[in-house]
Amino acid sequence: MATLREIRGRIVGVKKTQKITRAMKMVAAAKLRRAQRNMLHARPYAAKMKELLGHLSSNPEAALNPLIEPRATVNAVALVIVTSDRGFCGAFNTNLIKAIERHINANYATFKAEGKLRLFCVGKKGFDYFSKRGYNVAGKYIGVYNDLVFSSAQNIVREVLDGYTNGEYDQVEIAFNEFKSMTTQKNSIERFLPIAVDRHLPPRSPAGEGQLRGDGQLYIYEPSDVAIVNALVPKHLNFQLWRSLLESNAAEEGARMAAMENATTNANEMISSLQLSYNKARQAAITSELLEIVGGAEALRKAS
Repeated sequence: MATLREIRGRIVGVKKTQKITRAMKMVAAAKLRRAQRNMLHARPYAAKMKELLGHLSSNPEAALNPLIEPRATVNAVALVIVTSDRGFCGAFNTNLIKAIERHINANYATFKAEGKLRLFCVGKKGFDYFSKRGYNVAGKYIGVYNDLVFSSAQNIVREVLDGYTNGEYDQVEIAFNEFKSMTTQKNSIERFLPIAVDRHLPPRSPAGEGQLRGDGQLYIYEPSDVAIVNALVPKHLNFQLWRSLLESNAAEEGARMAAMENATTNANEMISSLQLSYNKARQAAITSELLEIVGGAEALRKAS
């Protein structure tokens, strides 16, 4: 059995750890509010831009954009994997990495074996995991969340786009944790390139000068559908990755806050358990001392 001093030392150590986890929870909660606000502001813009591209690409000429038109054959694939740089966020990274591996084994096992699967890892956790397991990591981006700015997304998209336009891979997907609530994240794997657009749209006007929408209004695009699509596609790609970074950042802070709250609760339970063990050990020590005193007194009485 542990001594009283050992148990007392463990109680002090757990209390110190509890102070750290409580402070980390408060910091994560403050960061979560800011990250959640930024993420919620980005969602409507990203959705509307995707919808607009869908309407414009109903024009067959606009749909021939090389970043929209699917390639005839897919000979190589790239994955952009968005994880965190830091830990202490529960199963945030583990669940996403497991989902990615299942996705790779189910769809791209042949590409992986032939070295035709390339990974772009945003975040230290994803890079550490996949680089140690023989995956072809074409790019790593560590420290992005230290100063999360739009130019970071632009730089990543530029490198991914260069490989796609040069024919190094024919399809790009992005994997990230989508924010659902402060305690819930969804593992999301979406197609990034070629851009997926909704072709089930209202028809164009008979004259061909615009598009008829569901409300009966005629929308005329100038200078032309093709010119607008060519201008919007790079902006769309940059903002879709930016939204993924914001989603992952908010989900990470939510997961960290929940993990630190659980750690603080577990520390309370551990302190209570240790305190009970300490009281039992102290009571046993007092009882042993009383028995020794009584035994000594009885021995003196018999000796006299």
